[in-house]
Amino acid sequence: MLRGVDYDLTASDADVTAAVERYLEIRNRLDRDGGDWGELADVLTDDAVYVDCAWGRTEGKRAIAEFLRRAMVGIDFANPVDFWAADGPRVMVKWRQVLPGARADGRPYEQSAVTTLIYAGGGLFRYVEDLLNVTHCVEDIVESGWQGGPGFNAPPERPDRNFDPAPTA
Repeated sequence: MLRGVDYDLTASDADVTAAVERYLEIRNRLDRDGGDWGELADVLTDDAVYVDCAWGRTEGKRAIAEFLRRAMVGIDFANPVDFWAADGPRVMVKWRQVLPGARADGRPYEQSAVTTLIYAGGGLFRYVEDLLNVTHCVEDIVESGWQGGPGFNAPPERPDRNFDPAPTA
């Protein structure tokens, strides 16, 4: 148990793997082809919690879908996944956020990132937390000269930083 959230310890490795593969298929397709980032909420429970390092906490599948749509407008970063690992229902996805362009030495402007997922059963996750070093990201944005595209929305100045997996409602 993690802060009041029971894990589905009965889920088989095959069930967790299938859910992660579905999550990654959607994520990788959206990253590659664009589209409605709210579709990522299709792999979440109705009472899911999503915590983003810049945007903060969002609760509920519908609210998370809207948050993802709003947060990804005007963003042309690539988000390649390096690997994932699971410990029962707890999943870690290692990925990178890569800005367009390159440094003078040819290296990309990129940040290391991790997503934590908690599997709820039935092919769905109840918790998502995206972490990356926001200071590093801002430094790269400034150095690269990146500008958000049409409709870009900046994160709130003071987001809810509560990363507790349990819904508050």
